[in-house]
This record gives sequence, C-alpha cells and structure tokens, in this order.
Amino acid sequence: MAASYYFYMCWNYKYILLILFSTVVDYLAAIAMSRTSQKKFKKVFLVASLISNLGLLFFFKYFNFFSGSINAIFDQFNVFYNVPYYDYLLPVGISFYTFQTLSYTIDVYKGKQKPEYHFGKFALFVSFFPQLVAGPIERSVNLLPQFSQTFKFEYARIRDGIILMTWGMFKKVVIADRLSEYVNEVFNHPESYDGFHNILATLFFSFQIYCDFSGYSDVAIGAALVMGYHLMKNFNRPYLAKSIGEFWSRWHISLSTWFRDYVYIPLGGNRVSISRLLFNLYITFLISGLWHGANWTFVIWGALHGIYLVTERLTIRYRKEIKIHFDKIHLQGLLNLMQMAITFTLVYVAWIFFRANSISDTFIIIKNLFVFNNNLDINLFQFKADFYLSIIFVTGLIVFEIFSEYFGLVNKIRKQHFFIKLTLFLVGIFIIIALGKWEGTDFLYFQF
Repeated sequence: MAASYYFYMCWNYKYILLILFSTVVDYLAAIAMSRTSQKKFKKVFLVASLISNLGLLFFFKYFNFFSGSINAIFDQFNVFYNVPYYDYLLPVGISFYTFQTLSYTIDVYKGKQKPEYHFGKFALFVSFFPQLVAGPIERSVNLLPQFSQTFKFEYARIRDGIILMTWGMFKKVVIADRLSEYVNEVFNHPESYDGFHNILATLFFSFQIYCDFSGYSDVAIGAALVMGYHLMKNFNRPYLAKSIGEFWSRWHISLSTWFRDYVYIPLGGNRVSISRLLFNLYITFLISGLWHGANWTFVIWGALHGIYLVTERLTIRYRKEIKIHFDKIHLQGLLNLMQMAITFTLVYVAWIFFRANSISDTFIIIKNLFVFNNNLDINLFQFKADFYLSIIFVTGLIVFEIFSEYFGLVNKIRKQHFFIKLTLFLVGIFIIIALGKWEGTDFLYFQF
C-alpha cells in the first residue's frame, strides 16, 4: 500500500487525497451496509458511495465540458450565461480507480461480496499500483482475497510475469510510440494532408492504441504476476473479431464487463422487450463513450458503437441465414474473413472520432479521405526508416496474432527447448533497447 501511494504521489502528491477520500467513504459504506438488514438503509449508504465517487469524477473530468456545452447552447440564443471554468489537472487514472471501488460497494450491496474490515487491504485494493492508473479494472471478489494469501517463490510464475512485461514494453515503445509520430502529425494538422495520409494515419492509430493500451495491460498484469497476484485478462486479439459484439468481448475486457454488470444488466439487459433491449445497448455504449473523455468526439464514438450493436441485433436472423448458406457451400473460411474485414472497417471508422482533436477536425479528416494528391510524404517520421519499420512491425503483429489464434503459436513456443526460448527473449530485449522510442511518451489511457 505504501508503494502504491508513493507511486501515485510521484505524479502529484496532492491528489492522493482523492484516492484516500474514495477509500474511506467506500470502506465505511460497505461496513455500514453489512450492519443493517433493512434494504432502504443499505440503499442510503450505496447512494452515498455513488454520489461521493461519481461527484468527484464529474467535478474533475466533466464539469468544464458540461458547463462549456451549456454556454455554447445559450450563446446560440444570445443569452449571457457566465459559467465558471476551473483550470486544474485531471487526476491520472481517476476513471479507473473510481469504477474499481464503486464495483466493490455495489457488490456488497447486492450481497455478492462481504465487506473488508482490514482497512489496509481495502486501501491496497483501491490503489494497487500495477493497475492503478490504467487498469485492468479489477473486481473485489478476485483481487481482495489475494491480499490475504501467502506467496512463495515460483520460478515459472516470475518468468511468465517478466515475459509478459517484456511483450507489453515491446508493443508500447517499439510499435505504438513509433506509430504515434505519424499519427500525431496528421491528426494535429488534418487540413494539411490528403486521403492517403488520413487513411494511413487512422490505420496506424488503430494499431497504436491497441499496442499502447494492451501493452500497458500486459506490463500491469505481468508486474502483478511477478509479485504473486493474478489480474484479469484485458485484451484477447480484438482485431480478429467477426462482429462488434465479439470485438467488445476481446477489447478492454475489464471495462466492457464492468458496463455489462453495472449498467446494462441493471437497466434490464436482454430480459426485456426488443425495443428496451436496443435502448439498453445504445445507452450503455453512449455512457462508455463519455467515460473515455470529456469531449463530444468520445460521445460520438460511443454512439457509433451503440448503433453498430443495435444494427447487429436487428440483423441477427439475416446473418444466421447467410452463415447457413456459406456452410452449405463450404466457404465458412471466406465468410470469417469477410466478417473480420467488415468488423475492422467499422471499428476503424469509429477510431477517427476517438482520435480527432475536435468535431470539426473529424469532418475535415472524413472529407479529406476522398481527396488524393499522390504525394506520399514519409518524412512525417523522425527517421525515414521508421516508416518501413512501422509497416514491418504492424504486419508482424498481425501475423503473430493470427497464428496464435488459429495455430496455437504461443503454446508451441512454450514447448520449445529452453535455449530457443531464451534466444527469443534476448532478441526481444535487444529490439526494445535498440529500436524502442524512449522520448517519454505517456500511455494513451493515462488521460482517462
């Protein structure tokens, strides 16, 4: 716990008070709920937890966004409305640890989790440093009991943790940070580049955000594993998904399951009429978009995925008929490829809204997608070689994930002789040191 608090205070020591506040409120709320048998009193303590945590999240992350939007609306009607603007740093990881501690109090309220009376263990659950600032968003039923276990030295566990951390660092500093040079230049000056650059920049961003975020998750999970703790898997080769629904079962799993359990199901889930089900799907992803950031670009990104899922649900019968037809003519493999291509294209289009700096920039990028001047400028990279290295590494990642998904490549590597595995590990370390970008680029999800 001391290490976790020190880790967070290295960024801004004052904001540790926010974590401590959430910890104390939810610690006391859970104990209070356990000491009453009346549901109405339990609900009072749950509401206190919700208001306290979501209130902090709203103030630091969304107040300026909503007040600015209200101001803009009033301006359209020439109504003067002076809304205060607060200039403060967004606390790193506030969306992550807020959701993590909220899931605890909700689970205690529902009777799925017993309250933790040891304050230190609960404080560590809220602030555990490997996953504090960017997840995975852990559940108390998984992580809290581990703080009461005794761990012994296990070579295999520590080896696996170090390998996972190394793989995460490779994806971050070798692939993601290299792609960011091109992506940032194009998206920060969208009016200056034609369709080819915008198409390529969005493609590069698709892999930048995947390698950046899954890379952090791997480092976090690996670091925890070295110490003996098992965190939930957060990514499972999402770009091989054959539908948007499957994509969200593979991408940021800890968040998508959080929204499923604490937003979608409480709204009624799929145990309601079809119209209400579609509403539940859409509103869940609209909220998910807003969770990612205080900007209309994120709201539209979430709304797009909501539309995708609603459309998917409405066309389920027709898609089943298509599948049956392809099965009859023994072209299931072709159908799988088509489904993966369509899914990736839909996700790709949505990434434009996610990455664009503003709504106006989004429409400039979309407009320029269809304008070609035949002037490929690879000098947008710091070094020309980085362009070709980016192509090589992204292609290599795709091939690796395909072979891992369909041919069990990772398991085959694990069965190789010790010296072959050691050689692969040392080659990976060398590539990270020699070709990694070490300019101190933050992880993308730190901003959320």
